[in-house]
Amino acid sequence: YFQKGVHLSVFSFLKIAGLVHGASSVFIVENGNGTACIMANFSASFLTSYDTKSGSENVTFDLPSNAKVLNTSSCGKENTSDPSLMITFGRGHTLTLNFTRNTTRYGVRTLSFVYNLSDTDTFPNASSKGIKTVESTTDIKADIDKKYRCVSSSQIHVNNVTITLRDATIQAYLSNNNFSKGETHCKQDETSPTTAPPSPKPTPPSPSPVPENPSVSQYNVSGSNGTCLLANMGIQLNITYEKKDNTTVTRIFNINPNGTKVSGSCTSHLVTLELRSEVITLLAFTFGMNASSSRFFLQEIQLNTTFPDAKDPSFKAINDSLRALQATVGNSYKCNAEESIQVTKAFSVNIFQVWVQAFKVEGDKFGTVEECQLDENNMLIPIAVGGALAGLVLVVLIAYLIGRKRSHAGYQTI
Repeated sequence: YFQKGVHLSVFSFLKIAGLVHGASSVFIVENGNGTACIMANFSASFLTSYDTKSGSENVTFDLPSNAKVLNTSSCGKENTSDPSLMITFGRGHTLTLNFTRNTTRYGVRTLSFVYNLSDTDTFPNASSKGIKTVESTTDIKADIDKKYRCVSSSQIHVNNVTITLRDATIQAYLSNNNFSKGETHCKQDETSPTTAPPSPKPTPPSPSPVPENPSVSQYNVSGSNGTCLLANMGIQLNITYEKKDNTTVTRIFNINPNGTKVSGSCTSHLVTLELRSEVITLLAFTFGMNASSSRFFLQEIQLNTTFPDAKDPSFKAINDSLRALQATVGNSYKCNAEESIQVTKAFSVNIFQVWVQAFKVEGDKFGTVEECQLDENNMLIPIAVGGALAGLVLVVLIAYLIGRKRSHAGYQTI
């Protein structure tokens, strides 16, 4: 495409054509002749953390319906530059999709997100007031003259930002001034179909088999100042969701450390462990610290995953007000008993043989152990039983001695 000037617009009225779903918006980039070169229809949400005077805060916000296409978007120039879609919203936030192509396929080469910490509505009490930029490659690809289609949620993780695209229809290098009829599906939709053949008689779900206890493995996190988290544990997820046939099922499955990618981040107030695998898009454990009491604790658990048989294939759960796995900073928390942490009504995490220490870790070794209440209670039971048995033996011995003394008393002289 040769760019003679760019004409841009957002067509919300395309809802009547079935091109807009929910809070989605259609973004169009046109060249100087009024011919569309990029069309994109999707909804998006953003999850990030930022620093305040009282510590790190997490914030989630959506791409609003009044987002606009910037006039710096471009149809590109042949052999010189590639097309780009730049969307602005809020107070200085922009989402940019940069496209590229070869002879058979095109795709979003990079996706960049710029957010403004000076936006007090989105980032209240932010300790810094600057512009932040993150950029990542994507797997958004399609055949030439076909639109990219992805009903399932797709996530892009970069630094401390997670960008989620939903119900996306995207096409660049348009040839007929509209979305093509042909489409290339994303991998998530291929493995997680959104429709299923109707069943004449829905059968009740069979109970999910309970797996064996999960394997205990190391999940450590390091930052620029060294290790900030030592964690040994086995992890089991318990998830309840509604299936497409309107029945409810509960799935219990273990996290396999051999097929899990471990990452995370360290700050002075938050330590985050992130786990990803073919089964889970993201399982994050965030530890916070109470500065006044010098204690660390598990503050937040977040899960993003997909179930092909669910009515809503995308399953998300988060709870940022937990107070679990607590110990004094510099010490470690240990619990041999199984612990169950209720994250939401539909999601809980079972943790086995946990031994964890956050923030202050010296020499990559666990500090003084603080036992969990469950282990202490389990120790009290044998102690109480042993005490009762010892008391019973003592009573029997005293009774025996008294009886023996009476039997040897004899007769007194009159």
